[in-house]
Amino acid sequence: MSNNHSFHLVDYSPWPLTGALGTMSLTLGMVMWFHMFNMLLMFLGTLITLLTMYQWWRDISREATFQGLHTFNVSKGLRYGMILFIVSEILFFFSFFWAFFHSSLSPSIELGSMWPPLNINPFNPFQIPLLNTAILLSSGITVTWAHHSILENNHSQSIKSLMMTIILGIYFSFLQGYEYIEAPFSIADSVYGSTFFMATGFHGLHVIIGTLFLLICWFRLNSYHFSSSHHFGFEAAAWYWHFVDVVWLFLYISIYWWGS
Repeated sequence: MSNNHSFHLVDYSPWPLTGALGTMSLTLGMVMWFHMFNMLLMFLGTLITLLTMYQWWRDISREATFQGLHTFNVSKGLRYGMILFIVSEILFFFSFFWAFFHSSLSPSIELGSMWPPLNINPFNPFQIPLLNTAILLSSGITVTWAHHSILENNHSQSIKSLMMTIILGIYFSFLQGYEYIEAPFSIADSVYGSTFFMATGFHGLHVIIGTLFLLICWFRLNSYHFSSSHHFGFEAAAWYWHFVDVVWLFLYISIYWWGS
C-alpha cells in the first residue's frame, strides 16, 4: 500500500529491545567484573550490543539507500535530532568543566589551598597533549576535505581523505592510552585525578565512537551509498567529529595547559 505522505513511519523492529537487553547486561556485567572479577556477563552484554548495532545500522542504511524512505522531510527530522543530540553532549561535558573550575578556582585546604593539589605532578601540556591537539585539528581538516569531495562527486578523494581521518582518530586513541599508562596520578588522587580522568576519558570514548561512526561511513562510501545530494549519514558523522575536536580544544586549554 503506497503512502500519501513524505514521512517515514518505521516498521516494527526487534533492535530497541535487544539493544536495551544488551546494554543492561553490559552494565550488570561491569558491576560483576568490578566486585566479583567475573567477566562473562560483561562479554555477553558487549556481544549483544555490538550485534544489535550492526543490524540496526544495516536496516537504517537499507532504508536510506535502497528503499528511498529518507525523503527531504525525514532527512530534516534527522538533522534536528542530531543537533539536539550534540547539544545534550555539550551539556554533558559542561558538567565536567564546571566540576573542574569549581575546584581549581578556589582550591580547598584539603588540596593544600593550591592547584594542582600538593604532590600531584600534572602532564606537560607541550608533549603528548600538544601532539594530540595537532592530530585532532588535522583530522578536522581531512573530514572537511572528505565532505567537499562528496559534494563534488570525487569518489577517490573522499575515500582517501575519510581513511586519513579514521587513521588520525585511531592514532589519537593510542596516544591517549599510552598517556594513561604513563600517568603519574590516578583517578583516586583527589578531585584533580577524578575531574581529569572523567573529562579526558569520556572525550576519549567519544573519539572511539566517532572513529567507528566514520568507519561505517567509509564502508558505505566504498559501496556508493552516498551522492552529492544525499549523504546525511556522513554529514552527521562529520558534525559529531567537529564537536569532538572543539571539546578537545577546551580540554587542552583548560585542564592540560591552564590547569597544570
